[in-house]
Amino acid sequence: MVDHVTKADFEKKVLKSSEPVLVDFFAVWCGPCQALAPTIDELSKEVTNAKIYKVDVDTDPELAGDYGVMSIPTIKVFKNGEVVDEAMGVQSKGTLKAMIEKHQ
Repeated sequence: MVDHVTKADFEKKVLKSSEPVLVDFFAVWCGPCQALAPTIDELSKEVTNAKIYKVDVDTDPELAGDYGVMSIPTIKVFKNGEVVDEAMGVQSKGTLKAMIEKHQ
């Protein structure tokens, strides 16, 4: 199970991380988000050189707004406090892994 981040701990866990961070912006009611969830869970078990978190856009709409999330699921990769890559919609595990690896 992937840890969730909120506005309260986003800066500490994501923006100040020394390694790349993949963030899945999702909602519980979103079908494509639910389809992507097992892939995100698998990836979190396999990746050791990055952190992976989820942000519930219903719980944290301000955080989603801060990062321009217009549709879900939206995946963003952060490095050194900046968004360095992003994708919208359901993605393969290989695609997500490549997004992380190119920012090592």
